[in-house]
Amino acid sequence: MKKAAVHNPYWDSMGGGEKYTATFIRLLMDEGWDVEVWWKEDICAKLKERFGIDIVGVSFTKPKSSAEYDLMFWVSDGSLPTSLAKKTLIHFQFPFANIGGKQVKNLIKSRVYVFVVNSLFTKKFIDKEFMVNSQVVYPPIDVDNYTSAKKTNSILYVGRFSQLTQQKGQLYLVETFIKLEQMLKGWQLMLVGNTDVGTKPEDLTTMAQAAVGHRIEIVTNPSRQKLLELYAQAKIFWSASGYGIDEEKEPLKVEHFGITVVEGMAAGCVPVVTALGGHKEIVAEGENGYLWHSLNEMIDKTVHLVNDYQLWKKLSLAAITSSRKFSTEEFRVKFKSLL
Repeated sequence: MKKAAVHNPYWDSMGGGEKYTATFIRLLMDEGWDVEVWWKEDICAKLKERFGIDIVGVSFTKPKSSAEYDLMFWVSDGSLPTSLAKKTLIHFQFPFANIGGKQVKNLIKSRVYVFVVNSLFTKKFIDKEFMVNSQVVYPPIDVDNYTSAKKTNSILYVGRFSQLTQQKGQLYLVETFIKLEQMLKGWQLMLVGNTDVGTKPEDLTTMAQAAVGHRIEIVTNPSRQKLLELYAQAKIFWSASGYGIDEEKEPLKVEHFGITVVEGMAAGCVPVVTALGGHKEIVAEGENGYLWHSLNEMIDKTVHLVNDYQLWKKLSLAAITSSRKFSTEEFRVKFKSLL
């Protein structure tokens, strides 16, 4: 039986990168690999609850000699391991720049490791930093789990309330909706997310205070079922992530991909999101949603959608179709080719 080691330094955050890693582990298990996760505790129950991914049967151990393994899967925090495994996959979730990628030790390692990134946006920075040709494997989205139910006049945002890495920009959404409220009779804004690592209570308080007296609801730490219901009911998906950021200078602060945008699209939500980072790989302007550069542009495109049901319906159906490009099955097929 082939043996694999998996290293991810971010398990405590339980974000999109951890779902990515857990899905890869599940693939290895299904392919008959013996998998060891280099982590301090068994997190199988947490992964099952958060993402619905079952990896019961893997071992959780302290780091060992990499020479023991046929495969090393290393989620990088910017560093490269010294791996003696038969094959080493280095995965970058973040578009790191200026981290010493061209140091001699890293250049030597990069000649023999396989680099995998989560988007073309991340690839642009990683390839330049390490002088490699990385492979893009988009995050796995369980598109079949997201359905379009009876839609309500609601605009949805889903994402962490933490501003730890990306500039999420939820307050821009609150302020913009308040400006639009009189034009969007009977519509509501739903801001949904987890209050995990890096969330500042004062940020939530500021948003909550701004929302008082308006048709705005803030939902924290929803159950998986509740989240699916909110996606199913919403007509439009908003994101101001990265707004005001120069993505060439500060790539870490924009969306490196945009998992929740795809989840919304799979449920028939039409995205109206910032024209930054990974969003540009997900949304085709005017075909399955809209990209915007300014808050006024965001307002105009939202109002246009609200006032033209046939246009909304057309883009909603296109969003569902295009979301399948990012399915879990596509993820598995691409990684199988790398194994």
